[in-house]
Amino acid sequence: MNGRHAEDRHEHDRGLSYDLPVLARRRMIRLMAGAGLIPLVGCTQEEKNSASPSSSGTSGACAEIPEETAGPFPGDGSNGVNVLNESGVVRRDITRSFGDSAGGTAEGIPLTITLTVVDAASGCGAPKRGAAVYVWHCDRDGAYSLYSEGVTEENYLRGVQETDDAGRVTFTSVFPGCYQGRWPHIHFEVYGSLADATATTSITNTSQLAFPKDVCEAVYATDGYEESVRNLSGLSLESDGVFGDGHERQLAAITGGTGSGGGGGGYTATLTVPV
Repeated sequence: MNGRHAEDRHEHDRGLSYDLPVLARRRMIRLMAGAGLIPLVGCTQEEKNSASPSSSGTSGACAEIPEETAGPFPGDGSNGVNVLNESGVVRRDITRSFGDSAGGTAEGIPLTITLTVVDAASGCGAPKRGAAVYVWHCDRDGAYSLYSEGVTEENYLRGVQETDDAGRVTFTSVFPGCYQGRWPHIHFEVYGSLADATATTSITNTSQLAFPKDVCEAVYATDGYEESVRNLSGLSLESDGVFGDGHERQLAAITGGTGSGGGGGGYTATLTVPV
C-alpha cells in the first residue's frame, strides 16, 4: 500500500469515528425492532443481485434512505474546502475538474449514476421535484480530489444537479476504485433546492450508494484497477463499517458492462432515494 492510500485510510477511519453515535443508534434501532420492542418501517428484503432494481421495500412499505457518514472528504465546507459555492459545480459530467483547478480528468470504466429522489412520507410514490443532489466519490486509485495527495488541486468526481419532474438526477462519471478498509461506494447529500446546495445550507439527507460484488469484480479485472482487486478481496458488505448494519436500500441496480462497444460501454447505477 503506498503512502497516499495509507493516508486516505487513516483519514477515512477518522471520519467514521466522528459518526459512530449515528451508526450505533441505527444498530440499536435494528436490535430493538428485531426483539419486537418497536416497529421497523421499511423493507427487510434479501440482498438484491446486480440486475434487480433498488427500491425502498415491498408491499408499499417506505422508509427514508439510511443516514450515513459524509466521511472526511466531503468538499462541502464541513471539513475544510467548499466546492459547492464554486461556479461550474452544477453539472452532469463530473469526470473533469473545473474552474481554477489543475484541469485533470478522472480515468476509468465509464459509469452513469442515476438517483431518483422521492417523498418517503407519501409512500415513495411522489417524486421530489426541484430538490438537489451533490455526489462525490474517489477515483480509480482510491484518491479523493481536493484532499488526497497528488490530487489536491483537482475537483473532479464532484457535482450537483437539480432533480427533474420525475425526481431524477443523472451524472456521468467513472467507476470508483476500492481503497483499503471500505466497500466501493458513492457519497451523496440531498438538499431542499439547488439554491440550498450551492449555499451549503439545509442538507436533508446524507447517505451512500453501494455496488454489488460481481460488478466490482468485473470492473477491477480491467487495466488500472489492480490495487482495487487486492483491497476488495479482504472486504464484504456485511463487514463494512457503513453498510454492515444493512445495505439493502443502498445497493444500486446495475446494468451494462466493461466492453467498449454499443454506445461506449460502461455501467449505469440507479438508486431510489426516499427522503
